Amino acid sequence: MPVYEYEHTDTPCDIGRAFEIRQSIHDAPLAVCPACGGPVKKLVSRVAVSAPKGNAQLKDMGFTKLVRRDDGVYENVTRRDGESRYMVRGRPETLPDVKRILRD
Repeated sequence: MPVYEYEHTDTPCDIGRAFEIRQSIHDAPLAVCPACGGPVKKLVSRVAVSAPKGNAQLKDMGFTKLVRRDDGVYENVTRRDGESRYMVRGRPETLPDVKRILRD
């Protein structure tokens, strides 16, 4: 479950001016502090998102990375067994096998 931040709109209580609470994403935002019953508002918080560091991580996550090498020619740097190293415009047999990568 995600953690949400709330801030007292009036006088803070013993838990402080701002506090965190774990809630379901489907729960309605709190209107009152669970400790003192005072009015609170939900804060917008920043989240940490990290991008994959390299081609191997992209491949492990199921992504395909194509790097342009020439006009209409792309290198598949995350190719899997049985896939062509180069994707060439007009040659559908060189396309990555999406059915092997994607699953229901």
